[in-house]
Amino acid sequence: MTDLRAEVLAAAAAAKATAADLRQRSRFEKDAAVLAIADALKANVDVIVAANAIDVEAAIANGTDPAIVDRLTLNAERIYAIADAAAEVAALPDPIGDLVRGYTLPNGLEIRQVRVPLGVVAMVYEARPNVTVDAAVLSLKSGNAALLRGSASALNTNVKLVEIMQNAIASKNFPKAAITLVPGDSHESVNIVMSARDLVDVIIPRGGAGLIANVVNNSKVPVIETGVGNCHLYVDAAADMDMAVEIAVNSKTHRVSVCNALETLLVHAEIADTFLPKLFEAYKAKGVTIHGNPELKATCEAAGIPFEVATEKDWADEYYSLDIAMAVVPDIDAAIAHIHKWSTGHTEAIVTDSVKMADKFVSAIDSAAVMVNASTRFTDGGEFGFGAEIGISTQKLHARGPMGLQELTSTKYVVVGQGHTRN
Repeated sequence: MTDLRAEVLAAAAAAKATAADLRQRSRFEKDAAVLAIADALKANVDVIVAANAIDVEAAIANGTDPAIVDRLTLNAERIYAIADAAAEVAALPDPIGDLVRGYTLPNGLEIRQVRVPLGVVAMVYEARPNVTVDAAVLSLKSGNAALLRGSASALNTNVKLVEIMQNAIASKNFPKAAITLVPGDSHESVNIVMSARDLVDVIIPRGGAGLIANVVNNSKVPVIETGVGNCHLYVDAAADMDMAVEIAVNSKTHRVSVCNALETLLVHAEIADTFLPKLFEAYKAKGVTIHGNPELKATCEAAGIPFEVATEKDWADEYYSLDIAMAVVPDIDAAIAHIHKWSTGHTEAIVTDSVKMADKFVSAIDSAAVMVNASTRFTDGGEFGFGAEIGISTQKLHARGPMGLQELTSTKYVVVGQGHTRN
């Protein structure tokens, strides 16, 4: 353990030293390094897939949940998508040096607040190797050093990805320590990172509830908290039913293993008799199982769709599967009350043609993202135009919702005088 601690702290110290260099790099230099990463990923698809296959085979052999295996898996198509997202980051404006506010005092003193890098950004995350690349390129573009601690289940993939990215940025005269994989694959290495307050500026956990709670509750390093996604969709009495079916199907079935997948569907009682048969026909074709109130049982059985009576756990669950909790509610107020009780503050959506109901829902729901007549699957950095994302924050500090380049910055004040002295 002593040797591991020394290794982890040495890696963090190297990242800290590199951060001082990165904050001085120009946009041209950073963009060239990010584009080099994108090109290198595409040039090494076969190598990455081979390394990833080792992790995937081990996960399957260990009985890992299929949804987690899906998050872990990289194929050529996914790698090209990751590389394209990196290239999109290079094309985005550089936030560093942006003027947040500026003014001149009556005494002539000029005050400017400008964006600066955070420094060393540590990512602690599970399964998803795409996060390795997203975190690296967003950190690099925003002038931060990335200290990456992925899960042991993706170790072979992450080692190869970091090696490829380090070689790519080195070809553009960037220090390899700008992208560093934390040594070790035990929980102890995470604990060491969480204690390195003098070397790590911020830590971002991304994964399941247990991982996030551990980091939030035990880290000595400041934390930007990401959250699990118990996402809700409310279908209002004034909804276009065909639109509602499309959104409910896409939100739930497009990709079940992600945090912005729909987990709870609430339907206004006034349209339930007409809407539910249409929805269940579509859900049956997708293999969805309903966990709902007892009054839904007959409608489910008539549609030939699997049904289970919902428990308290169902209202709180993030399923990662083709399961969904469902309730018929008397009005929008009941839907809002249900969401207030069970939401994790990630994404909630409403389908309605009523501007009044949409405005009421948007003002009443306090989540990081609120959708009106759109799928919950759009809560994503790439879909928001960020190129990639570092995670989706459900906290209420400076970063909330999908986190892109600006969320990886802080600010500093630059004060310019002409020999000013204070009386």
